[in-house]
Amino acid sequence: MNYTVISGDIISSTSLGSEDKKALEKHLALLLADLEKHFNAFGRVLKGDYIECVIPNAGEALQACLAIKSFVKTIPISQKTLEKDKHRVKLFKEHGVRLAIGYGPLERYQPNEGVIDGEAIYLSGRTINTRSTHDKERIVIKNTLFFASKNTVMNKKWTAILELLDVLFTKATQRQCEVVYLKLLGANEETISKNLGIDQSVVNRHSTNVGWNAIETAVSYFNESLTQ
Repeated sequence: MNYTVISGDIISSTSLGSEDKKALEKHLALLLADLEKHFNAFGRVLKGDYIECVIPNAGEALQACLAIKSFVKTIPISQKTLEKDKHRVKLFKEHGVRLAIGYGPLERYQPNEGVIDGEAIYLSGRTINTRSTHDKERIVIKNTLFFASKNTVMNKKWTAILELLDVLFTKATQRQCEVVYLKLLGANEETISKNLGIDQSVVNRHSTNVGWNAIETAVSYFNESLTQ
């Protein structure tokens, strides 16, 4: 049986102040609770800024991955941190988190004991670690969404699709990401309107401007491809 494991590394997390780091940890805890509820996922945060998340239903991994991406981009940053390091904070606000989906078997998966071991987590973790920007003086970010498996054909296909999705999410505003996050969790526009306190027409406009149709199509195609 193949699993999908998502590994994620918060971008420019070292530039965050102590209060922002505490807020980040609280937000990530809320995120993992949502992922567990909607995807039956087992997730954990290591060292405050590194995410590991197992998605048992492999076909739902892209949906969960993009949910993580959109959620992290909604996390607010204090004015103090903004003034401290504008370049790194700008990268955080634009990209949020670097994410890799690893697809393959897990020899050991015991969520109650916190055990994840096998090819899927090795692939996702290695992909993220080789692209880490921690402690680099000059950060240049090209891509933040990756797919890794032992199948080279799958890798080429999903690398191309993820690069296009990356462009959409990099340009997305905080409010657009709030809308996308709730949509990825299955909420309709009426519910999102009530949750965010904005008109439904505004929700629809944000969806259109962020390219929701393309996101939805990619998520559906990923699900079909990995569940066949």
